[in-house]
Amino acid sequence: MKEIILTTDEGRKLIKAIQKKGTDCDEMKELELVMSSFTVSSARQHMNKGLSFEELIDAGTEGLRRAAMEYDLDSDTMFYIYGAWEINQAMILAIKEKK
Repeated sequence: MKEIILTTDEGRKLIKAIQKKGTDCDEMKELELVMSSFTVSSARQHMNKGLSFEELIDAGTEGLRRAAMEYDLDSDTMFYIYGAWEINQAMILAIKEKK
């Protein structure tokens, strides 16, 4: 599968649309696709810690949705970095809650 990369401007347009429309929109699906390789990679790192691969992906996706809604468009931090951190943190939290 070819990795999809967004420019900073494309990413900001997606995030702005998501923040306006909510996470149940085509732009969120596009963002999930763009971030899917990171989500899968992060889930693999957290395997065998109490959650299934699918549960980890679900947690990561929720983290990404939260990140999209909370991201400050005026931030100097690229969304990819912010989103990746939120995905990983959501998985860690889900594992802790399961124990």
